[in-house]
Amino acid sequence: MMELKVITSSSKESDSIQVSDTLFARDYNESLIHQLVVSFLANARSGTRAQKARGDLTRSGRKPWKQKGTGRARAGSASSPIWRGGGKAFPSSPDENFSQKINRKMYRAGVASILSQLVREDRLVVVDAFSIEAPKTKLLSQKIKDLGLVSALIVTDDPDENLYLAARNLHAVDVLTPKQADPVSLLHFEKVVITKQAIAQLEEALS
Repeated sequence: MMELKVITSSSKESDSIQVSDTLFARDYNESLIHQLVVSFLANARSGTRAQKARGDLTRSGRKPWKQKGTGRARAGSASSPIWRGGGKAFPSSPDENFSQKINRKMYRAGVASILSQLVREDRLVVVDAFSIEAPKTKLLSQKIKDLGLVSALIVTDDPDENLYLAARNLHAVDVLTPKQADPVSLLHFEKVVITKQAIAQLEEALS
C-alpha cells in the first residue's frame, strides 16, 4: 500500500489516504497505453463517409474503344477506378465499423498504468470533497485557481448539477465520475483532481 496526500477543504495537506499499489504503483507500459488510446478513439468514430463504387455510377456501359488496334491500353468501362471520375475501388460506407476490441484485463492494466504515471509526475491531486455552492463558472474558476491549477479533470464520486453547469464554460476543465473516466481524458489534462471516494470506487472497479 502506498500513501497519497489529501488536500482538505481548508486547503492544508494534513490528511492522507492509503491506496493500492496495483492501481497507483504499476510500471509505465507505453505500448499498452498507446493501444488503449487508439482503440478508445477508434470506438468513438462513426461511419459518416459515403463514396460510390463503380456500380453506383450512372455511366454508359459501352466499351470506350475497341480492344485492339488503337495503340492505347485496353479499357472496358468508363467507370473504372483508374479513370478520372470513376468509382472507388474500396469505397467508404456510412455503416463502416472502426471499433477495436480491448479485453477487460488489458483495459484495467492500462488505466492503472496511467494513474500510476500521474502519481509519479505529480499530476494527481487528491481532495476530500469537491463541490461549489452555486452553478457559477466564476466560483469554479476561483476554486481551481486556489488549488494552483490551470487545466484540470475533476473526478468526483458525487457530482452535483452546480459543478456540471459551472464547468461547461471552462474549456480547460471537465467533470467526470469514476465510471466515466476514460484513458484519453486522464492523459489530456494537466492535472487530475480526484476525491477520496472516487479513488475507492476506482479501486473497486479496477481491482
